[in-house]
Amino acid sequence: MVLRASPFPSGFVAGLHAIGWALIVPCFWYLDRVIAVCKSTTKEKRERQEEECYLHPLKVLCGSIFFFLFFLLTAPFAFLGFLLWAPLQACRRPFSYHRVEPTSAERETNRGFEQTGKASFTFASANLCLLPDSLARFNNLGHTQRRAYEIGKRIAESVVRPNVIITVESPSSCGPVSPSDSIIPRACSDTDGGLEGQSQPTGEPTESSVSSDDAEEPLTEPSSSQLNYNENSNKQGQPGRKSPAALFSQRTRQQDEEPWEVSPFFPANIDILCLEEVFDKRAAMKLTNTLKPLFGHILHDVGVYACQPPCRCSAFKFFNSGLFMASRFPVLEAQYHWFPNSRGEDALAAKGLLATKVLIGQNQKQKKVVGYFNCTHLHAPEGEGKIRCDQLDMVTRWIGEFQAAHKQPDEEVVFDVLCGDFNFDNCSPDDVLEQNHSLFEEYRDPCRAEAGKEKPWVIGTLLEQPSLYEEDVNSPETLQRTLVSEETRKQYISPPVPKQGVPLVYPEPGQPWIGRRIDYILYRETSISKLCRTELEEVTFISQLAGLTDHIPVGLKLKVSMNADYEDE
Repeated sequence: MVLRASPFPSGFVAGLHAIGWALIVPCFWYLDRVIAVCKSTTKEKRERQEEECYLHPLKVLCGSIFFFLFFLLTAPFAFLGFLLWAPLQACRRPFSYHRVEPTSAERETNRGFEQTGKASFTFASANLCLLPDSLARFNNLGHTQRRAYEIGKRIAESVVRPNVIITVESPSSCGPVSPSDSIIPRACSDTDGGLEGQSQPTGEPTESSVSSDDAEEPLTEPSSSQLNYNENSNKQGQPGRKSPAALFSQRTRQQDEEPWEVSPFFPANIDILCLEEVFDKRAAMKLTNTLKPLFGHILHDVGVYACQPPCRCSAFKFFNSGLFMASRFPVLEAQYHWFPNSRGEDALAAKGLLATKVLIGQNQKQKKVVGYFNCTHLHAPEGEGKIRCDQLDMVTRWIGEFQAAHKQPDEEVVFDVLCGDFNFDNCSPDDVLEQNHSLFEEYRDPCRAEAGKEKPWVIGTLLEQPSLYEEDVNSPETLQRTLVSEETRKQYISPPVPKQGVPLVYPEPGQPWIGRRIDYILYRETSISKLCRTELEEVTFISQLAGLTDHIPVGLKLKVSMNADYEDE
């Protein structure tokens, strides 16, 4: 089955919708500017410190009056557009689908199962806070359209960087070798901090950090520190140390410890990318245009608008869900559900679950190989764990119903992934209810030791908004150095939320300081083919969007192989 591109059943209805929206947009934009001109980010405040003290108040006054007058002038047209636009939401499918025809079939299939019976899949998730500019400024983030373009550009440059596998012949001379270390050639440092030698290739394909960064603007240009710092670097900030080897971990990985890293890049060759809080339609189109050469299948503008359920005013949705999914693989089926129990400001957006089924390719018996990918964004306000638990119940039920409805006997399911911004963590006393939800009995969280306890290498993913532009976190390289240092990152990662009326004791004696990890990528093995075995290859905390969002993106790489009895079945 091929999904229809337009969310409307006919071109005529789509045209009416476009006319209605065109009448609304100018009024909406002027209202957005009225608020935005009055609200500055900390970066803007710092930049205008050298201005005359009267200039900014004058700009605010003149700008507010100007934009407000045009808001009033365009309001009647917006009202007419709203009368046309709102009723059409009843016949709108809750997402738009963009597909680029591949230049070759190999670009949107993984032939690993057909050729060798095994393949690796890479997923990434990021909350971008691409709200209308005025609202984004309340999160200390401005210039939504510029950020959308820059985010798309950075992701694209990471995804297409070359893959060259390089290993070290003598790990003892350069420190431990791990999947995260294979991103670049490791080098041994001499006493002067120079390069003594490079690792030797083994002939296996791996990653290289070479990219076309020379053409980037200063905002995005990586320095020499683009060489991946390993996750446990204990030599950060040493004066006079400029050798890349000095930035790598010298701690031996524990035998049962999951492979992980903090990287200044998104993983190369991402298969499926999930983005949250892409609420602004123009920003969504900028991302789509930037990413479509790399991801041929994109679901955007996901969610419902106006009165929900249709023709009833129990809830009015001003914004969509903010979910955005980009996939290398064709999307066979997609279904969206919105949460009916949202409250307060969250009720203005149609947050919910997007469940999809993608076509991976074929196996050695020419059966279709498919995967399930689900993304969500849960209720945000702190202290309302019961609402989030109810939403997790809905997510579990909706995923089960979707998979039962679209399961085919001639298919092999090789992955079942759930990701998104869950808005609770696994260390806050205030989130105990969510931490013990049964969802975590079905889906595996590679960062979780048990309910209420993270694994010691985990890093929080929610940044403190007032300090987004501080020198330690305002570039991919400096944010990476900050994240790998426990003492430094506790200044910039949001701390756990205490139980109301109970003093917070964190961390417990002997435990590392982690902070709030509210962005998740989970995977389930019970719902995939019995012939398949899943192995975790790597968890990645990504610093590439420093200064562009208040979240740390996360990545997950899974290796899936067919059972040895496969041919005999």
